[in-house]
Amino acid sequence: MWIKTGLKTDLEMKKLMNIFFLSCRKASELIEKKIHFKLSLLEEIRLKIHKGMCDACTRYEKQSIFLEKAISSGQKVTTPEADLEELKKIIAAKLASRLDK
Repeated sequence: MWIKTGLKTDLEMKKLMNIFFLSCRKASELIEKKIHFKLSLLEEIRLKIHKGMCDACTRYEKQSIFLEKAISSGQKVTTPEADLEELKKIIAAKLASRLDK
């Protein structure tokens, strides 16, 4: 026997909850999808509701965005050749001193 609510039945309420409330697993999938593609309106709403209740997924989104920016920037660190030679000498000297012990 279903209990009457503002909706016709509890079954309808469960269906609505499944539509609007996400698991953290599904939320993380949507976060990753959002970084690369545009989410549908329903996906945006569901994700926003979930992040409003879940601090872990909110932090996960910030971390994912940070990592994606770092990876996509692709900046290479260049070191002047003179610095490389100096580092090679320092490393060789330290290795030699350890071998002498």
